[in-house]
Formats: sequence, C-alpha cells, structure tokens
Amino acid sequence: MENDICKVWDMSMDEDVALFLQEFNAPDIFMGVFAKSKCPRLTEICVGILGNMACFQDICMSISKDENLGQVLLQRLCDSDSPTLLETSRLLLTCLSQPEVASVWVERIRENPSVYDCVCFIMSSSTNVELLVKVGEVVDKLFDLDEELMLNWIKNGTCRSVGPSVDDSPEELPDFKIVPCILEAAKQVRSDNPEGLDVYMHILQLLTTVDEGIQAIVQAPDGGKETWSLLYDLICHELCQPDDPPIIVQEQKTVLASILSVLSAMFASQSEQEYIKMRKNMPLIGSLIRILQYMEGCGKRSVDNSKDSEQQETGRADLNEEDFHLKILKDICCELLSNMLQELTKENTLEGLHQGHLNEQTCSCAFQNLLPLYFTSVESFLEVLREADQTLADNLEKRFPSLKVHA
Repeated sequence: MENDICKVWDMSMDEDVALFLQEFNAPDIFMGVFAKSKCPRLTEICVGILGNMACFQDICMSISKDENLGQVLLQRLCDSDSPTLLETSRLLLTCLSQPEVASVWVERIRENPSVYDCVCFIMSSSTNVELLVKVGEVVDKLFDLDEELMLNWIKNGTCRSVGPSVDDSPEELPDFKIVPCILEAAKQVRSDNPEGLDVYMHILQLLTTVDEGIQAIVQAPDGGKETWSLLYDLICHELCQPDDPPIIVQEQKTVLASILSVLSAMFASQSEQEYIKMRKNMPLIGSLIRILQYMEGCGKRSVDNSKDSEQQETGRADLNEEDFHLKILKDICCELLSNMLQELTKENTLEGLHQGHLNEQTCSCAFQNLLPLYFTSVESFLEVLREADQTLADNLEKRFPSLKVHA
C-alpha cells in the first residue's frame, strides 16, 4: 500500500492528476486518514499529496477555503513525526505564497495560539535541518505578510496546552519566547545550510522593523548578549573572511545585510551594554571595512560586465538586481560603521592599529564610503585618530581635503 500511495504522491505533481484527485474528493479522504490513522508514514504521504495539489491555484483556493481541513492541517504542526512536520510546513508555505489565499491562512494562524507554541517548540528543539529551514521559511513569510501577527508572536509566551501527546496525556509546553527559539534554530542550521541561516537572519531583521521586536532582542534574560555574540561571530569569523575572494560578498549579500541590520539596531538601542563595549568590537569594525572593500571589487566587476556589448537584456536585469541588493548592504554597513567609529576612544583606536584592523588602507576605504553622508562621524573619528597616530591622521587629511578644511 505504501508503494502504491507513494506513486500517487509522485503523480500528484501533475496538474491533471491533482485535478482528478480533487474531483474524487481526495482532501475529504485525507481528513478521514488524519482522524483515524495511527501510521505516521501514511499521514506524511497524505499531507505531501495535498502539498503538491496546493501548487495549483484553483486547488489551493479550494483547500484553503475548507475551514475544517485548514484546522486539521494546522493541528499537524503539533505532530511528533518530523517528516509529517516537514510536509505540513511545505504545504503551509505553498499556501502562504499564493496571494489569493495568503490572508486566509494568516487569519487562521492568528486565531490558533497553538501554532505559535508548536513552531517555537520545533525551532528550539529539532535537530532536523531540513525541517528547521522549512519552518523558518513559514515564519519568515508570516512576519513579512502580517505585522500584527508578528507583534502578537513577539509579545507571546504564555504557557498553553497544545493537545494530546503520543501517550494521550496533556502536553504542557514551556514558556516560549520567540527570539531564543530563532537563535537556537539558527545555530542548528548555520554550518549545514547557508540558505537556512539566511532565512533566520531575515526573521531577526523583520523583528527589528518594530520597536517591540528590538526590545524583545535586547531585553532578553541575557540582555541580548546571545544574539550579539552569534551575529558577531558570524560576521567576524565565518562570513566574508580575509581568505575569501571579494566576489563572496555577492553570494552572501542578503544574509550580511540582515545580520548588519540587526547589529545596527542593537548598537543604536543598547550601546551602553557591556557586550557592545568598543574594546571588544575592533574585529567587527575591521570586518565592516573588509565588506566595503570587497563591494568595491564587485562594483568594478559589474561595470566591466555592463560594458560587454554581448550582454543580454536578462543579464542586465540580473545585474541591476545585484546592484540593488549590494546598495542595501552598503547602506546598512556604512550606517553601523559610522556609529561605531563615532564611539571610539583613543585606547580603542590604538588597539585597532595594533591589531591591524585600522591602517591607512582600511581608513581610506572607510572614509571613501562614509563621506560625505557621515561627515560628522568621520570628523569625530579623525580627531581621536590624531591623538593615537598623528602621521596617519595627516596622511588621511591629505587624501580627503574636505576634512582638512574643517579641521
């Protein structure tokens, strides 16, 4: 039976087969399976078939409008079987990606508090990277679609019963908070799945678009230290490293932008915290400047490509999109760098010079990108630099005459 129904699962990717299944009320049959079956594999396959069917707009609308089916599918998020959870998440993401029915699912999820608990439980406890990535994509899509739902989840955390466990006794989940759950999932996927890391970093970035989200990050039990440490480690030790070719910034531009956006929001709101003291963050300043240096290399490459007379229109469109994302990354990078430079003391600067994070080349790159928009920050840093290394300060003034005029 499993082999036969798996063939149906494969065939359901074909629209004609999907329409045939709908015509013969397959969703109702699957409802009966969900209600009575004690076989996890059968449940997984049935949800998977529905996921394939939902890829087609008319069928997706029919599935989405069925309130009973919708409720039953959301209950599958509380399942203990990872493959079933994966197929349920895939189905939800498919429906949330259809503009015609996305709002139906957002409202349904908003009215089902257990979804929050189940999603947080998966993010905080699962070691299945594929499942974590798919659940992350669902959360990312939900937050992107509906700010109200995101605010509800940020403020959430009350302990609830989420239904019977495998031994039919009520299962009480812990008092979940969204930020620690996101961080735990990010740690699981960081080494095995770059795309998954990108998803979770974007979720954090979405949280910083509202004041409540920033507060949830910086007012965690550890004052946001865990978040800062993870993002700091990613920027300083994993992404866009000195032994990487400059083109790596093109591959990592979206995850870099998300991470730097969160760091920038944290720095602006919580700069007095011990974990953000400048003596610990010279490597971060060095990493920010390196990102800017690599982007300059990518920019030159883009110009060369754009001059290629044989470049097709589609190529130009891709290039413009790349330039757009790089511009976002540059803007975020410059904002954080300017804020950090403005807070430097003489001691911090001497440390940066000693460690090699600051020298004439890196400072020139920073000034080139920060001027004229962040003139005040550059001027403030130059005054501190003059106390630490007069010669370097003089050389930079010669390279950037506008600074000398205001000195």
